[in-house]
Amino acid sequence: MDQDVVYKAQILPLARDPFHHVTTYLLCRNTLLRTGIAQLLAGSQFALSGDASAGVPDLSATDDNPPTLILICESLSQEGYEELLGELKERCPGARLVLLSDHLEPQAIGQLVEAGLNGLCSMGMSQEAILKALELVMLGETFLPASIGFALLSQISNQEPKVMVIGGDGTAVNRFSDRETQILRLLTTGASNKLIARELGLAEATVKVHLKAILRKARAENRTQAAMWARQFLAPAANSSEAQLAG
Repeated sequence: MDQDVVYKAQILPLARDPFHHVTTYLLCRNTLLRTGIAQLLAGSQFALSGDASAGVPDLSATDDNPPTLILICESLSQEGYEELLGELKERCPGARLVLLSDHLEPQAIGQLVEAGLNGLCSMGMSQEAILKALELVMLGETFLPASIGFALLSQISNQEPKVMVIGGDGTAVNRFSDRETQILRLLTTGASNKLIARELGLAEATVKVHLKAILRKARAENRTQAAMWARQFLAPAANSSEAQLAG
């Protein structure tokens, strides 16, 4: 089901009643942090829905489309966060994704927003501030702490824009193998490594090897930049089977 359709169905109850219960999951393997966050959310519309420590259930086939929020409190690499966001978007279309963290650089946060993140809350925020931020996210807004927003604006104004150019006119497309081209197309859809492996019948480790080669050839720092490059330079799928994979 289309993510926009699912999301619109989810926010209607919230628009009518801001105190409507939100199905909330927490991805956090740290027992102490998990307990503290559960206490912070207790009694609010974001009270945790069961135990998601073993993973979030697949909500893609649900018919009632309840408002759904997924909180992420894990220490991952930039690529790890991007892959997790892609997997969550695949399994939970329309869910709003919020990261709880104090250890990310503004540029990295900007890239995660491009990858599907809907909000970032600092662990030092007050209970009231966090709950208000989550309400804004569930009403369709993207929330970032003011310090992060100002830092991003400062970087934009003080730095030259980062342009990924390969051969100036994208001639490096010819350097990619057919398999790498298929993976690039799937990257533009936000697919995770796990989904790419399943779609192409590959081992996930093989996908990671191909991805490293793609990043090197595209002179990209991460999968988000590689996907942006592909959207700019990669020609549309030449045959129906490849188009079906990319779609």
